[in-house]
Amino acid sequence: MIKDLKYLSAYLLPLSFLLALAWGGIWSWASVILAFGIFPILDAILPASTQNPSAEEEVARLSNRFFDLLLYLCPPICYVLIGLFFYTISQQELLLSEKVGLTFSLGVVLGALGINVSHELGHRADKKEQFLAKMGLLPVLYMHFFIEHNRGHHKQVSTPLDPATAKKGEWVYLFFVRSIIGQYFSAWNLEKERLAKKEMKFWSRENEMIRFQIYQLSYLGLISWVFGWQILPYALGIALIAVLLLETINYIEHYGLRRKKMENGRYERVLPKHSWNSDHEMGRIVLFELTRHSDHHYLASRKYQVLRHMDESPQLPTGYPGSMLMALVPPLWIWLMNKRIPTNPDTNLQMQ
Repeated sequence: MIKDLKYLSAYLLPLSFLLALAWGGIWSWASVILAFGIFPILDAILPASTQNPSAEEEVARLSNRFFDLLLYLCPPICYVLIGLFFYTISQQELLLSEKVGLTFSLGVVLGALGINVSHELGHRADKKEQFLAKMGLLPVLYMHFFIEHNRGHHKQVSTPLDPATAKKGEWVYLFFVRSIIGQYFSAWNLEKERLAKKEMKFWSRENEMIRFQIYQLSYLGLISWVFGWQILPYALGIALIAVLLLETINYIEHYGLRRKKMENGRYERVLPKHSWNSDHEMGRIVLFELTRHSDHHYLASRKYQVLRHMDESPQLPTGYPGSMLMALVPPLWIWLMNKRIPTNPDTNLQMQ
């Protein structure tokens, strides 16, 4: 149990944002510096671990509510930080550099504790956990992710049909546009298909995508009413930073990997070889094991605390924070990663 307390390290990000609010100045960038300065260094220093929990440890971890409580606290924490951010921006005299720094810092926190935790909870069958997932996606204006990721991405991953799978040689900045637009329209189509199967009307309250748009517009309207319309650009700013954080992660998770298309026209089942994996310690802890992505796609219902290293999965050169930084320099990323993509013609892994 003592070693499991390491997951409390994920709360260093919201703590860093509180320091950013309190101290201002260069500290306004505290969460950015922590996530993309300190964490990559720690990933490089700390040894990566391929150790998997034993069967007994899996049972113990799955029955331990500590792991779930860590996730349940994240949406409330995010909303408290958002409220403090809007209050500070609207009530205090700040330099433009401080406002920009706070916006980037909170965007990073919302990407990690908001979208990432919503991703984990969105895979749960419990309606209360799914509600928390949607609440985490609301302030980043990305509620359609709940539909597209679970019903679209996990089905089409590592195929040309998935907008969230990066092609070999594709620059991350072009991927942002293709993925964000593609996932949004994919969510509408998936909801249309669901309603058609149930013989329900598209233009009705049963359409979750319509409800999502109403919730998000209501959120923007509410905060504008409480804090003033001048807060709206900052609300959009923190959402944009969080979404770009997510999409950078999407980019590195399946870059250049492709499932084999069989003679019947279908694609082979999703296997560990279709996701890039990272066992680097710091990235694993602060992202609640998202970096063990191969096992997550192999069995999406597995909770984060029991995700496993899989020998057949391709490995990133460093942890997620460092890999994300490298992805933002496309020539460097392509040079490093293209030679790592498996080239076995029998498995047809390259996404051209």
